[in-house]
Formats: sequence, structure tokens, C-alpha cells
Amino acid sequence: MKRLSLVLLGGALLVACSKQEPAPEPVRPVLFVEVKPALEQSLGRFAGSIQARYESTLGFRVSGRIARRYVDVGSEVAQGALLASLDPTDQQNQLRAAEGDLARVQAQWINAQANARRQQELFDRGVGAQAQLDVAQTDLKTTGASLEQAKASVSQARDQLGYSELHSDHAAVVTAWKAEAGQVVSAGQQVVTLARPDIKEAVIDLPAPLADQLSEGVEFRVASQLDPSVNTTAHLREIEPQADSATRTRRARLTLAETPAAFRLGSSISVTLSSAIEPRTRLPLSALLESEGQTRVWIIDPQSQTVALREVRVLSRDADGVLLASGVKPGERVVSAGVNSLKPGQKVKVAEEKAQ
Repeated sequence: MKRLSLVLLGGALLVACSKQEPAPEPVRPVLFVEVKPALEQSLGRFAGSIQARYESTLGFRVSGRIARRYVDVGSEVAQGALLASLDPTDQQNQLRAAEGDLARVQAQWINAQANARRQQELFDRGVGAQAQLDVAQTDLKTTGASLEQAKASVSQARDQLGYSELHSDHAAVVTAWKAEAGQVVSAGQQVVTLARPDIKEAVIDLPAPLADQLSEGVEFRVASQLDPSVNTTAHLREIEPQADSATRTRRARLTLAETPAAFRLGSSISVTLSSAIEPRTRLPLSALLESEGQTRVWIIDPQSQTVALREVRVLSRDADGVLLASGVKPGERVVSAGVNSLKPGQKVKVAEEKAQ
């Protein structure tokens, strides 16, 4: 009887053990990435330089030999500053000759005035002939015309002498000399290049195919190559219509939103092009769970620390990752490793966040 009781007690214990709840799913440690949609697409990075928007190349208005240069490349000059001068000997000789002609004609003018006045007085007294008065008045008019011509010649000779000096027509920085002292130059030949330092712009050379595809929404970010923290945005002001025959690039000029002090004339810059696009999210390939014809990812609930499956739409994929068009939201956490060993609703322990 005692033996039967022991058997029944053992059976009861076995039944009680069999009715215990199953062991809970273990908490799995997972790695994750945070969803950060890209709102723009990079179109490339190009080297360029800071240049003045307004440049002018000056030359002498008369021919001659350059006697002296008064400033060097890089010099800042004020409006009206003397830049260079020609040997003025020829212009001085022309002025003296013109002044001599003027003195001669002035003497003739005085004599013609006196003769015309005298003939008029004789004619008024009735002792002079009309013909002689007419000749005297004609000589006076002819001499007057010669006098005006001589005065104009002197004025022109003075201008020619003034043209032997080259002056700046605005405040500027000398960026290049195209002629040296002692060199003979012709009228209008390029001698010196001046740049206005107050208005600067970024200049880059773009590949012709890219230049043809630029849209209004393209954003340019300009940064100093020496210190990338010095940067600003810019917009396209103009682009050359024809590509360079050697490099097949087209020069683009960008208007700067701001002009940092470090953006000096000639400074090297780096220009990054980007354009706005529909939000797209890039994830590692290991985040995808592809089964039953569906492409899904595990989303981590930050409150309950559990995971749930969500279907996503893939735009493209490569060796480095996958680009999603939809299915995830900014700020959500997506499991990036171990996706095949998870179950819906399973608790997870997130490891340290990894940069996307």
C-alpha cells in the first residue's frame, strides 16, 4: 500500500512538471543602423579658384617704348594711379610743333583782323574799294578757320602726350603684366590686367556632359582647399557656351552667397555639386531579409525593445549597400546583422549604434 502511494505521488509530480510554461525566447544582442534619408544627390567635386568678377586689360592709346612700370603684380592701386609710362619724346615734339603752328596762325589772325578793320574804315569814308574790303573779310574768315584748326591740333597733341601715361580707371589689384619696360608697344596692345577686389566669384571647369545636364536646383558648396571649414554656398551665374577644344570642359562662374576673408583672389577652392532628390535611405546589404518573394527589414521598437518585420522597396543595390525608396522612416532603428535568426516580437538588446 505504501509502495502504491509512492508511485501515485511520483506520477503527480511528473504531471505537474509537464504543465509548466515553456522557457521564454532568449534576448538577442543585435547591431542596428539609424535611418537617415538622403535628400540630395552628389554630382561630383571639382577644383577651382577665386577670381574677380570684373577684370579689365589696359593698354596705351598711342604707340611707343615703355619707359617705366610703377607697380608690380599684386599691388593694390587707387583710381587714377599711374601704372606705366612711355618715352614721351615723340609726343612732346608733336606738341611743340602744334604750338608753333598755333602761334603762327594767331599772328596771321591778328594781321587779318587789322587789315579787315582798316579796309572797313576806308570803305566807310568812301576812299576804299568794295573789292578790297571783300578780300580782307575773306582772309579774316579763312585765318579764323585756320586758327580753330591749330587750336584743335594743340589740344590733340596734348592728349597724345597724356596718353603716354597709363592710369588705373578704378581701384583694383594688378594681376598680370603683359609687357616689360623697354618694350615697344602699339596703340591698344594689352599691357596690364586689373581686377576689382570688391566683387569675387568662384570659377571651375566642368565636364561638358555634366554642364549640359545642370538644372536650376543644383546647389554649389564652395570650400577653401587649405581650410575646408571656410565654406559658403553659391549659384551659377554663367557658363561658357562652348567647350574647350583641348580639355572638353566648360568654364562656369559662380556667385558666392558670402565672401569669407580667406577667399582671396587666386585662392584654391573645392566645389561640390549636389541636387535635391526624393528622400532615399541607404542600408547595408546585411539588413535585408528576403524570403517568400518579399524584401523586408527588422524594425526595433525603442519602447518595448522588440523587433517587427516591415516590407521595403529597393531602388538599387551594389557591393556596399542597398538604396531604399520607401518602407522606413527617419530616426527608426533597423537591425543590420543577424536578421535570419530573429522572430516577430522577439526582445533584443541593441549594441552600440554604428554610423550609417
